[in-house]
Parts: sequence; structure tokens; C-alpha cells
Amino acid sequence: MTFLDKYNINFKNEDLLNIALTHSSYSNEHGGQNYERLEFLGDAVLQIVMSEYFYTNTDWPEGQMSKVRASYVCEQALRIYSQDIGLIPYIKVGHGQEKDISDNIIADIFESMLGAVYLDQGLLKAKEIIYDIVIPYVKNNHVFLDDYKSLLQEYTQTTKNTLDYETIKETGPAHNRRFEVIVKIDNIIYGKGVGKSKKEAEQNAAYDAYLKIAK
Repeated sequence: MTFLDKYNINFKNEDLLNIALTHSSYSNEHGGQNYERLEFLGDAVLQIVMSEYFYTNTDWPEGQMSKVRASYVCEQALRIYSQDIGLIPYIKVGHGQEKDISDNIIADIFESMLGAVYLDQGLLKAKEIIYDIVIPYVKNNHVFLDDYKSLLQEYTQTTKNTLDYETIKETGPAHNRRFEVIVKIDNIIYGKGVGKSKKEAEQNAAYDAYLKIAK
């Protein structure tokens, strides 16, 4: 796989990487497994490596470490990391999604790729990739996750519009829930977001709405 060549990775089990790059829409059409289980594992790998980094390199309290870590593992950040390493062209989706691979899918597959690397090459190799891709953004104090809920709230207060968030779908087992939220301004849907918590889904919905308003 070209996007992993720079890391000198030769998968012992290439099926792991193929699964990591396969969305459910593709596996439904062609059979086989999809990335969801590997994404669950890769998310944990990313969290532990980033947690260790902030614990080792800062003297921040727990709350600050959690907040800053969240900004570097959010959907927006994972999409950019995927773009940086050239992962996106390798994602396999069904025919209906080929022209519109969502940021959510891209972010999930970045994590599933890490899960595959962890299983096949071990934690040190997964950590090496994370340090090469993610940590430079940390060192440069790059901002990924602004508080778009607050920005949207300020906008609606200025314009005297009503603002409501509505959870329209909850999927997945208890240990790996997925929430889908819409945000309405004056009862008109302006944005939609998906996340592993209602808070994250609401932020992503607010981000989607804010981009539309800012145009």
C-alpha cells in the first residue's frame, strides 16, 4: 500500500489492512468484513498513545489533558491526517457513496488503519505512525476543534433565531455507541453530525451548520 510505504510496513496479514479500508457499504455489496471492529481497536490505540504523550510532556491537570487530546483525535483532525498520508483514495465504499465519502468514514478508517497496524506490527509501530503524523500538529499548536456550538449560539442570539439539537439515531453496542444529531435554526435543519458521544455529534452538527452560514 503506497500510503504506508514511508513507514516500511510490510503486513504479515494483508487481509487486516484490506478490512481496515473497507466500509460496510462495500462489504454489503461484495461480501467480507468491514472496518468497524478494527476502528474500535484503533481508537483505543490512538487514545492511549496521545494520553501517554500529554502525561509525559506536560504537567497539565486531567481536565486540560482530556480537552486538548480531544482536539487532536476529533473527526476534523483525523480527516486531515488521512489526507496528509494519502489514505483517502484507498478507501473502499459501495457504488452509492463513491463520489461522497464523508469525513466520518474517513476519520473512522484512519483509526481502523491504526488498529490493523497494531495487530500486525505491534504498538511501537502504531506509536511511530502517530508520532510522525499527529504530534507535529500538537507541537505547532494547531487548532482543529473550535467550540462551534458556542459560535452557533452567538450567531442565533445576534439574529434572534431559535436553536435546537435533536438526536435522530443511536447505533452500536454500549461500549461503542454512535450518535447522529441534527441542528435546527428556526425549525429548519442546517446541519448534521455524527459522533461517539452526543456532545461530539452536536459539535459536528454545529460545525456543519456554521460552515453553511459562513458561506
